[in-house]
Amino acid sequence: MIPNPSTTPRRRTLTHKGVAALKPRPKSYAFPDPELVGFYVRIQPSGKKSFAAVTRDPYGKQVWTHIGTADVLTIDEAREQARLAIKRIKAGLPAVQSPPVKPDTFKAVAENWLKRHVAAKKLRSAREIKRVLATYVYPQWQDRDFITIRRSDISALLDHVEDNHGSRQADMVLAIARSIANWFCSRDDSYVSPFVRGMRRHKNAARTRILDDDELRMIWKQAEASGQLGAVIRLLLLTGQRREKVATMKWDDIVDGVWTIATAEREKGNAGSLVLPAQALAIIEARPRIGDNPYVFAGRGNGYHEISQTKHRFDATLPKMPRWTLHDLRRSARSLMARAGVRPDVAERVMGHVILGVEGVYDRHSYRDEKANALQRLASLIDTIVNPRSDNVVRMGKKRR
Repeated sequence: MIPNPSTTPRRRTLTHKGVAALKPRPKSYAFPDPELVGFYVRIQPSGKKSFAAVTRDPYGKQVWTHIGTADVLTIDEAREQARLAIKRIKAGLPAVQSPPVKPDTFKAVAENWLKRHVAAKKLRSAREIKRVLATYVYPQWQDRDFITIRRSDISALLDHVEDNHGSRQADMVLAIARSIANWFCSRDDSYVSPFVRGMRRHKNAARTRILDDDELRMIWKQAEASGQLGAVIRLLLLTGQRREKVATMKWDDIVDGVWTIATAEREKGNAGSLVLPAQALAIIEARPRIGDNPYVFAGRGNGYHEISQTKHRFDATLPKMPRWTLHDLRRSARSLMARAGVRPDVAERVMGHVILGVEGVYDRHSYRDEKANALQRLASLIDTIVNPRSDNVVRMGKKRR
């Protein structure tokens, strides 16, 4: 309730010294400012003093507003703030204008998307998505206000990625950023996504590159002297498996020369168990065991996931050759198996491809021996490519007695 001014002493003006002179009483009370109707000094029994404004809004409701404490504000500062508060309340507005809400940064929105979309749906591509964001997007956009990113910004980012890492990587960046924008759009009333059709950089044609014998020989020889990455490269070619499977191979997955490939949640399928050829086992056995780390290829986190960064350094050591990717090794391995006379259905099972149709439903044979033979044929062919025998060398037969 507004104090009655007639019951309190009146002064011509109230100074900061006058506020300090106001004495506490057994009960709290409000001392009115002679200069501004509705502005008061509130004194607590403890002696603490604060400033307050009171007036009625357009609907007749009495509204009290705390302005601040006397140990922080002077009477003049408090009076000015009270004058503004009273004016706003009478106009039907909040007493104090709320500070503008700072827009979320791109990284804040992306991290929320990772939590509520990627993790919630248990996407198998989560690790790759995080890598792409950390490597290509965050360095450019992490502190940008999300809603200020425009098409020109997107084009500049994609240009940079395409020029330095290829059009396929640019499209991966585009797909992830667009997904984040679409997700944010579904949660915000006014946001309009800046992504439009026609932003893709890579043609739709499937990649068909396989490495020829000279390239395989060059890469293999350099891989033999390239530590952990070199071992991964050679195993990718000898087994035809996906990079993620080799990078997360555990010591316990290999028993008596048989590699049992771990199956991830929601994974459609993989090669299952593979009897590895001697060349592959030798590469694995040469890797050092690091403490209690369970992974054959130790790295930060679960397995060896720094492959993309180290491959750039590996490529710099090679003679000039057309751009190649680690997935080209998988495609090359499949082609080499065909060249070595491996049956197509067996080669497909080595690759871990899903067998469609009636055969995929009813043929429950493990193909253990057939896959082992296929990998042995592949390893033998790779050996002849990497270590070609001179045509002018004549093999000597056993000397007859």
